[in-house]
Amino acid sequence: MTRDEEILDSIRQDSGLAEMLWHVCEFDLSRDDHGEPVRLSSGLALQGVAGDFTGGTFFLCGEGSKGRPVLYASSEGQAGLIGQSLTEALEIIVGLPSWWDCLKFSGSGDLTTMQTTADHLCHDELRDQPEFGADRVRLAAALGLELGSVPSLLTRLHTAVSATTPDFILTVETGEEYESLFGPWLPSRNPSWQ
Repeated sequence: MTRDEEILDSIRQDSGLAEMLWHVCEFDLSRDDHGEPVRLSSGLALQGVAGDFTGGTFFLCGEGSKGRPVLYASSEGQAGLIGQSLTEALEIIVGLPSWWDCLKFSGSGDLTTMQTTADHLCHDELRDQPEFGADRVRLAAALGLELGSVPSLLTRLHTAVSATTPDFILTVETGEEYESLFGPWLPSRNPSWQ
């Protein structure tokens, strides 16, 4: 059994752990159906393993006993890699507050812009949900994850998303491609961050 399979099994067997994972980073194993048929540009297999409250899906890519890359597909037509294994993807989404917004407000993938966005999001989380920091630490310990600093997690996320092309582009049956996870917006677009 791989490390990633062990993590999935531990979540499935512990409803408290599954609930905490949902609460902290909206990763829900009961929401593994993406809702439309999709495939990877490389032809590698896709296995939906979890979803989030917005209708997005987390997929394991490929087959085999080694770590399988994790691809996230939003319900609004963006998709890309977020880790080279489930362990890496969970370290990023558990440790990085609002990782999805760090991508949306990235200025089309600029790491410095992502850091500015993360600074705003960390401030917002401390103000609105101060307990989340401790929850992240408890969740990481329960899953055996190593949480890095926000800058290191951002760098890992940026590297993963940048590796999406060419083999991990998600397409629908008609051949239409999902857009990149790197959104075009700047933090200045959010008026509360002025």
